[in-house]
Amino acid sequence: MRLLEQLATISALTSIACAAPHPQLSQRTNNVIGSTKFTVPQGPPKLPGKKIAGPIALARVYGKYSKLGASAPAHVNDAASAAAGSNDGTVVASPEQYDQAYLESVSVGGTTLNLDFDTGSSDLWVFSSELPTSEQANHNIYDPTSSSSAKELTGATWSISYGDGSSASGNVYTDTVAVGGTTVPAQAVEAAQTISSEFASDQSDGLLGLAFSSINTVSPTAQNTFFANAESSLDAPLFTADLLKGTPGSYDFGFIDDSKYTGDITYTPVDSSQGFWGFTAAGYTIGSKTSSTSFAAIADTGTSLLLAPAALVKAYYAQVTGAKNDASQGGYTFPCSADLPDISISIGGYAAVVPGDYVNYAPVSDGSATCFGGVQSDEGVGFSIFGDVFLKSQFVVFEDASGGPRLGFAAKELP
Repeated sequence: MRLLEQLATISALTSIACAAPHPQLSQRTNNVIGSTKFTVPQGPPKLPGKKIAGPIALARVYGKYSKLGASAPAHVNDAASAAAGSNDGTVVASPEQYDQAYLESVSVGGTTLNLDFDTGSSDLWVFSSELPTSEQANHNIYDPTSSSSAKELTGATWSISYGDGSSASGNVYTDTVAVGGTTVPAQAVEAAQTISSEFASDQSDGLLGLAFSSINTVSPTAQNTFFANAESSLDAPLFTADLLKGTPGSYDFGFIDDSKYTGDITYTPVDSSQGFWGFTAAGYTIGSKTSSTSFAAIADTGTSLLLAPAALVKAYYAQVTGAKNDASQGGYTFPCSADLPDISISIGGYAAVVPGDYVNYAPVSDGSATCFGGVQSDEGVGFSIFGDVFLKSQFVVFEDASGGPRLGFAAKELP
């Protein structure tokens, strides 16, 4: 498929950055307990009343995919550095106007944690009692010494880092993890022993990865994700994301709730060879501008922005009065009061429409009349990233089907 071809090319050109997949993967956990289908409603906002500044959100995407050769242009890094030095790298953003990122409740070793569900990664890592006390403040903490089911995975370590300098690392336990009504009794839990200030400053207690287990960062043996361990016990090997703008959404595991979408679900094959939910988009329409040039993309609930081909982005902002590609901000900006056109992206014959108001990410600084665009160029990445700006406009099915993984997209009633 196209994504495989593009990523293979990137890998060949960046052999140092693209480490080979782990030579071995842990066995899937048996004896999963509980429901064969369940719903996980989203809970508290990740940064109440605030959002990560646009340039930092953009830089994080490059860092996240750096192992696939993604390299941020210099002006993106410069803008992210400048934003990080202002107001802790955040901007004031009300949910009603500029949206929020929301968290999900997960029980780890009997402790309830608020985690990010991330289809663009495969680690389940959490704030732990092994962090310095100062870095545990304002977080729910996993304490393996207080869990009767915790067992340290001897010799196992993990580490993640992003382009804005945020990072975390630590050791690994197996413990009981319950999501919704389903419990995995010996799930790998990556306990943070070190963490950067960028992670410590928000309300998230960690992350639950929902990409494919092959890219789990535990060394020397990659560990299976919660979904990989649980899927054989579900009514169907799938989960759905019904993310919403301005209000919490939900994830469903093991079933498709027909009340959450309209019309039919259009399915498209997934290229999981690089560990992601990769697919091909067949083109786009913006106003009277239509392109039938296909492009490779990844569906990533852990990314805020929509990174798309430069031609799409240029065509989009050409229709926005006052928009400009502002190097000092790392990307496209426009007057916050601007009228924004819709974007229609073709996927398997289905036209996925992103409403224009979804493209207004947030002001570039507190009280500014200039806003950062939620759609930015994928220059330096090599493929597109369909983050929340896109995903919140759609009902999305992530299915590990017997004939090969696939994604399903459908329209829905928007708030």
